[in-house]
Amino acid sequence: MGGMSGHFAWTALFLLGCYHGLNPAMGWLFAVALGMQERRIGAVLLAIVPLAVGHIASVAAIVALAVTAAVDLPRPVVHGVAAGVLLGFGAYRLIRIRHPRWVGMRVGFWGLCLWGFLMSSAHGAGLMLVPFVTAGASTAPYAAGAAMLAVHTLGYLATMTAVALVVYAKVGVSFLRTAWLNVDVIWAIALIVTGIVALFV
Repeated sequence: MGGMSGHFAWTALFLLGCYHGLNPAMGWLFAVALGMQERRIGAVLLAIVPLAVGHIASVAAIVALAVTAAVDLPRPVVHGVAAGVLLGFGAYRLIRIRHPRWVGMRVGFWGLCLWGFLMSSAHGAGLMLVPFVTAGASTAPYAAGAAMLAVHTLGYLATMTAVALVVYAKVGVSFLRTAWLNVDVIWAIALIVTGIVALFV
């Protein structure tokens, strides 16, 4: 992957997916709430599918744009723009941490897809993949971008599903009031750090 060592890059992509899966706003909290409403674990699992579809659509759009830019533009320009976007978006997320409000919890497949897409876009999920995509776009860029998206999605799906099932079956959602870290602050800082790193990759 260009300037990044292969094992580190793939591991980082997977772990970024895991981090997205941990964030309650990215879907598992919604899945758990639906499961509790319907009082069955099947509802939790069914909700994860459209949430994941929305997440994938959001991240894939950014990855496709990054790959196209990496192919058509000089690498220093792409890295500079990517770093600037990451730094700017990270600062914005740090200053203004807010989520779109959702009316009601009983939504259908496409509503959950839209939620997954909006949350992933609002959190800049795809932006974190940009330095990896641009670094690995020298050969077979679209195949490399698709592989990176697949690895990232695997981490996201595995973590979101595991957390949703554990919370639904064992913990319940009341613990979020006292025990949950502010993952949005951590995410905003991670965006800024990645932007700084991207400047030197």
